[in-house]
Amino acid sequence: MTSTSKTSWHPDRLDVRAFALAGADLQAHDPMTRFQRLSAEAHAGDGLPALGLVTWQARGEMRAGASGGAQAVWLHVHADATIPLTCQRCLGPVDTPLTVDRWFRFVNDEATAEAEDDDCEEDLLALEPRPRLHDVLEDELLMELPLVPLHDICPVPVVMQASDPGVGMDNGEPERRNPFAELAKLKK
Repeated sequence: MTSTSKTSWHPDRLDVRAFALAGADLQAHDPMTRFQRLSAEAHAGDGLPALGLVTWQARGEMRAGASGGAQAVWLHVHADATIPLTCQRCLGPVDTPLTVDRWFRFVNDEATAEAEDDDCEEDLLALEPRPRLHDVLEDELLMELPLVPLHDICPVPVVMQASDPGVGMDNGEPERRNPFAELAKLKK
């Protein structure tokens, strides 16, 4: 992990106000295994998936407050990672790139964050308790996961077959009756 200021910043208990006042930044290349909840989403096929790195950086700054008030504490985070997810079509691993690029405004406490949350467009976090930067990054990466991971073109042929026993019957088998047609008969 590298830091651009003379002060050493600890991402597990970051003093965001001091970090922003110093205009500091941090960057690192952490193994994805450090992000346990994100790692748990990885494809669990044959053996353990090859998990890569999460490359991230964080920068703090002070900005003028709304309507000329006190300066506000801001934190910018950027993270890139590629995680092997399970393709929902072929059930094989599909490498899925994730990118986070987000600004957070910090307020004094959770109560203030809740009170201001509905009236502002930016993401709000509380200064206390001091945030764990890895948790913030992991939360944002988790929100970037696709709902349905898919290959553009699956590497193996995919059998598209319904599990309904009535679908794909041979000519010799009786035709299934439509339950809605039966209901229409009852309605008459």
